[in-house]
Amino acid sequence: MQKDSLWLAVLGEIELSVSRGNYVTWFKNTQLIKHDSESTVIAVANVFIKQQLERKYSDLISETLRKNNIISDKLEFKITAQAGVPRRTKDDEQVTITSAAETPQYREPQAAMPIKAAGNNFSHSYRQGINERYTFDTFIVGSGNELAFAACQSIAQSPGNKYNPLFLYGGAGIGKTHLIQAVGNATLARNPGAKVLYITTEQFVQEFVDALRFRKTADFASYYRTADVLIVDDIQFIAGKEKMQEEFFHTFNAIHQGNRQIIISSDKPPKEIPTLEERLRSRFAWGMSIDMQNPDFETRCAIVQTKAQTHNIVLPNDVVDYLAMNIQTNIRELEGALNQLLAFCEMRSLDPSLSIVTNMLGVNKTRPKHLSAKQIIERTAKHFQIPMEDILGPKRDKDIVVPRQIAMYILRSELHLSFPKIARELGRKDHTTAIHSVEKIEKESRLDASLRSTISEIKERLYA
Repeated sequence: MQKDSLWLAVLGEIELSVSRGNYVTWFKNTQLIKHDSESTVIAVANVFIKQQLERKYSDLISETLRKNNIISDKLEFKITAQAGVPRRTKDDEQVTITSAAETPQYREPQAAMPIKAAGNNFSHSYRQGINERYTFDTFIVGSGNELAFAACQSIAQSPGNKYNPLFLYGGAGIGKTHLIQAVGNATLARNPGAKVLYITTEQFVQEFVDALRFRKTADFASYYRTADVLIVDDIQFIAGKEKMQEEFFHTFNAIHQGNRQIIISSDKPPKEIPTLEERLRSRFAWGMSIDMQNPDFETRCAIVQTKAQTHNIVLPNDVVDYLAMNIQTNIRELEGALNQLLAFCEMRSLDPSLSIVTNMLGVNKTRPKHLSAKQIIERTAKHFQIPMEDILGPKRDKDIVVPRQIAMYILRSELHLSFPKIARELGRKDHTTAIHSVEKIEKESRLDASLRSTISEIKERLYA
């Protein structure tokens, strides 16, 4: 096996053992440039990656190399300008990666790296691809995903009896893959003998193409149609593939009629998948379809805190808020930004701080030109469900005063208005009231997580 092919196999193993963010950050663009009994040398792009692999992942890499029959006395990391995506091997020694199309270079995997040797026979050496790290315990539940979470837990208790099929859809990076694989892990924990198959549509298509090539379609059909739980990720990629849709139609029927479980994910609901056959569209709607929404501010904060804790790091509240506020839609980006921050601080022996994350990530929100003082006051009043007249009026009730003070604080922090101007916008005669309100909210927000969350949510709505 050539070096590139070997390293692809090693990377496939490693991806199952680390988080998505860590894999992309530290392993994606590495290469194996030498291996013998004396030493194994891995090419990396910079000293940053070199130090991280040496400190945290050398044991994992060594163990994975041993599993692939590469045993050396020494593991080294070398910085080279050529470090990048591994190349595919050629001719008789070629190793085929299961992707939707044959490409001349390695692409970032969406799940486990299924690898099988090219040759004159066909076999199911594709891995199930379930990442053991994707469990219900490590999934952060929020308002945007609580229904999907409950449905998946219910399915794991009794596959095939509820919500069959389960169809989860939503944007990229919101936790669909984590959740559907958690069902697989929970099912296997309850019944280790169950046949649980997880596969991306891309891999499913490629294996079907290979089955046609080697005249093994009966073997292919038997393999998937006898699954106890079939989990198919990114079904939208089946669009436009007529033969593949026909095969999946029969697979779907076989599993469903056998009272076995089907779980499907997509970036859009069935009715919006182009060129999807009507018979598949209707079957996808048989069970339960759930729209997974982008995580809200509180959920994003919880995700950041949980991910940091896995690194034994406790982040300051203002750092958590900053990350959660500025990366609002994609959990992968959020985790990647956190990994970048933690690695940056570790390399320089620094404690994470707001100034570091601001300067390093450069995630600066540009204030929309149309944002006005009136909009801020209206949004604040709407958040607290009080009339605009009350927040601008003379009432001194606590449920009016606190929203008024928060509005003053946001006017100061977002529009940088002078205190006299803030006072006039809120119907106050004395600008010292504005000074007191801004200082009070600024001080209390450092100590009160609920208050910080309220302010962040109001700002988020303003910039939505």
